[in-house]
Amino acid sequence: MHQLLIIFPLLTSQAFASDDKRELRSYETAHTTSVIIIDGFGDDAAWSEVEWSGEFTQREPVQGEAPSEPTQFKILYDDKNLYVLIRAFDSEPNKIVKRMSRRDGFVGDWVEINIDSYHDKRTAFSFSATAAGVKGDEYITNNGDNWDEKWDPIWFLKTSIDDQGWIAEYQIPLSQLRFADKPEHTWGLQFTRRFFRNEERSLWQYVPQDAPGWVHQFGELKGLKGIRPQKQVEIQPYVVAGTERFEKEENNPFATGKARDVRVGVDGKIGITSDITLDFTINPDFGQVEADPSQVNLGAFQVFFNERRPFFLESNNILDFRVTQAEAGGSFRNDNLFYSRRIGRSPQFSPDTEDNEFLSQPNNTRIVGAAKLTGKNKHGFSWGLLESVTRKEDAEIDAAGERRTMAVEPLTNYLIGRVQQDINDGNTTIGGMITSTNRKIDHDQLEFLHNGAVTGGIDFTHRWKDRTYYISFNSIFSRVNGTAESITETQESSERYFQRPDQTHNSLDTTRTSLTGTGGTFNIGKSAGNIIFQTGVTYRSPGLDLNDAGFLLNTDFINQYGWAQYRILKPFSIFRWVRLNFNQYLNWDFGGVNTYKGLNTNYHFHFKNFWRFGTGGTLSANSISNADLRGGPSIMYPGGINHWYYIGSDSRKKLHFWFNQWNSWGFEGYSGEKGFWMEINYRPIDALNISLQPRLNINNNEVQYVDTPESDTSNEDPIILGEIDQNTYSLSLRFTYNFNPNLSLQYWGQPFISKGEYKNFKRVTNSLSSEYNDRFELIQPNQLNYNLEDEVYEVDENGDSQTDFSFEDPDFNFLQFRSNMVLRWEYIPGSTLFLVWTQNRTQDVDIQDPNSFGALNSRLFDSTAHNIFLLKFTYRFRL
Repeated sequence: MHQLLIIFPLLTSQAFASDDKRELRSYETAHTTSVIIIDGFGDDAAWSEVEWSGEFTQREPVQGEAPSEPTQFKILYDDKNLYVLIRAFDSEPNKIVKRMSRRDGFVGDWVEINIDSYHDKRTAFSFSATAAGVKGDEYITNNGDNWDEKWDPIWFLKTSIDDQGWIAEYQIPLSQLRFADKPEHTWGLQFTRRFFRNEERSLWQYVPQDAPGWVHQFGELKGLKGIRPQKQVEIQPYVVAGTERFEKEENNPFATGKARDVRVGVDGKIGITSDITLDFTINPDFGQVEADPSQVNLGAFQVFFNERRPFFLESNNILDFRVTQAEAGGSFRNDNLFYSRRIGRSPQFSPDTEDNEFLSQPNNTRIVGAAKLTGKNKHGFSWGLLESVTRKEDAEIDAAGERRTMAVEPLTNYLIGRVQQDINDGNTTIGGMITSTNRKIDHDQLEFLHNGAVTGGIDFTHRWKDRTYYISFNSIFSRVNGTAESITETQESSERYFQRPDQTHNSLDTTRTSLTGTGGTFNIGKSAGNIIFQTGVTYRSPGLDLNDAGFLLNTDFINQYGWAQYRILKPFSIFRWVRLNFNQYLNWDFGGVNTYKGLNTNYHFHFKNFWRFGTGGTLSANSISNADLRGGPSIMYPGGINHWYYIGSDSRKKLHFWFNQWNSWGFEGYSGEKGFWMEINYRPIDALNISLQPRLNINNNEVQYVDTPESDTSNEDPIILGEIDQNTYSLSLRFTYNFNPNLSLQYWGQPFISKGEYKNFKRVTNSLSSEYNDRFELIQPNQLNYNLEDEVYEVDENGDSQTDFSFEDPDFNFLQFRSNMVLRWEYIPGSTLFLVWTQNRTQDVDIQDPNSFGALNSRLFDSTAHNIFLLKFTYRFRL
């Protein structure tokens, strides 16, 4: 496969060339001094001052053809605002789909305007309107590769339906856009219409589906004269009143069963110049944010959770610096120099307590404040700077009324900087990024943390032949400093395991007070036409560490990958489109050991009846893990096969579903996994949407890591594996009722149950043996004794009636229920009232019955709930 990928750059536009009817279009706007009332009817006299434009072209499903229904628009402006009027004709207006949703829902019929006010052909501002009057707004970067839905500018919209179709009328304050200070402007311009019942999209400036990029393909808006960049000053104070109810514990002064709190803070956005915007938050609160989904992690590496906090989500693509790694199954994951959830993380130290002591510890580190400075100038230079401080956090310990505090997280400062420069008319981009984390550590128990950490990187992308082909690379570095204790812990962490006994290219140095590392990625690919591809290589050196401010899963690898897709985007036979993918992977560690090789293929079909189907599979050879034995030697696994498929019904219907099922089989019978995930959506009325997502996963693994206990009779501690049978079930329920576009009630709840039972315990003997059964030795029943009182397994290897080592019973029954209900009312644009109810129930249940999965389900709600009720009031001042 990789040999095939190498010759793909030789394929030019002569092979599978796309139909291209593109002709640069322009619209001439005009300045008005007349009053325009935004009422969704478009009948003000001012609209007669400019002409209609239309003649949209269908992009999906039949690109290049005329749309089913015509669309027209007009644009006007005055000294403070841009006005847009869109007429979406419909010969059957009674069939217009006006489904309600929260902001950025994008459901039903909608229209959209994209404005490249920088005219840099890489970034744009998007404003959408549904037929129901719901707003959608996104900040577009990287030539359409990133659409930031969390950008929420203040603008005004009204819609109406009549016998000709429907109308959307916009008022967009110029203060919400960014543009240069000059006498006359030309902006990039694009309009999109979604004709819902035909699942059809049409464009004003035609762009084929297989064309590369998005923003650089826009038409032009002309006639903008005499407008000046507007200073944007928005201050949004908030107040939160909350009360909690939870289980009361006898004699525990911290668990009284109830608590209450009142907090205040302020958010703000200031347009310092036409090119520079400052966002800031002081004492932020994120009580309205939905909880993370439940998980049980049996692996060696940390779990990635998506960012959900509004301040860090908005414009987060500006501070994005991803380093890609290919994964089996045809997917890619990204390490990143900046992972915003490090800011405000859970405290990293937890004190040990005596039997007569009670502990109160904060769940998260409090953010004192954060500021984000972003901008872009007319020369294509963009930048982002984020500064944040989290306070020192203390745990409180009570012993018979005597209290003491212990630091669990130090005062920490985070500084993130990102720059990019567009050159060669946007075809070439170069950039860089640096992060700095500094902690004030003045307590002995926190010396396992780094005093400081610096990471940085440079990136480069060049596109040619009308951006059909591209080449890109990035290079990153890191340096962490701290006590010998902290750097030893870094070397011994799951990302590295320098203490591995079979390590040949790294060694554990317990005297080090710093550690450095590098990483990088190189890609070459083709992004237009019926054949597209990418091939590349990425690496992480063993000493790399991004996890103070960023996210890094593991190190010590070189990963080569190739991906190619053949796609047919024009409808034919029973298909709307077809995509066929082929992938290959090769991994090595820095000692030159081939740790993984695999092939994957997957196929995706969209039918003319609007159903979808996809299937795929991966074949992998023997693989080696340097981490699964948690600092022990590397271990070899047999290869395997996995297969999956999905089917999705017509998403336009009020009732539709998505079903995904998977199976995997390890050779030698060492592992097997199967499961399914399903989503059922039902919209009984336009204002109500109900979603149900059941998930079941059944996993069997003969060589699951259990423990490395201390041996009482040997200098070598045994590494214990076991065969696990794990069943995991979850059911997510979500409903949203929209009273109107600005008032909604949303509920999310998820019961989660995971049960793991271990048997056939083994001791690792020769983990890299070519024969699977020689890699471990089964612990015989007569060598194993279960101590019911202490819940430990005791092992007597030599039959002398003396325990040689013991390990805790690894069986688990984890139950959790999380839910969140939010009433959200944007009573005026930019100002919101939240009423929030959050509930959490978590317990570990000891049930020995082997058929106990049903019993676990019945006990899910046995524990006392932890309920949090919040009222949050915000008001945005525009100065």
